[in-house]
Amino acid sequence: MSKPDELLVDVVALVESGRSNQMSVTVVAGGAVITGRLAPEAVWRQRVSEVLADSARLSDFSAAFTAGTRAEGPPTHLHFHVARILQGEVGIPETGGMYRVAIEDVSAWTMGDFSYSSH
Repeated sequence: MSKPDELLVDVVALVESGRSNQMSVTVVAGGAVITGRLAPEAVWRQRVSEVLADSARLSDFSAAFTAGTRAEGPPTHLHFHVARILQGEVGIPETGGMYRVAIEDVSAWTMGDFSYSSH
């Protein structure tokens, strides 16, 4: 979207305010369908930092996720926790991952966490 959807920005602002981390959304961004629960950026950064710190090969990158703080103004990114990229009948990764998506890159979105089933 050349101009981010104001309603989506409002939803993300509520998540950022700490009122709830239970909001699930599904978005289309860059042709990918991503579904999962939103987290405040600070919580998302902390969790990514912890995962990297526990990795023997990637621990040096951990500090990059604790260094910055979000600039003032409306949110610019979605921070997904326990999210999946939907591909056919599966979600990748099956257990969910942590994704960051620029709100301006979202071409469509809806409330809720979706999954496919062959049943």
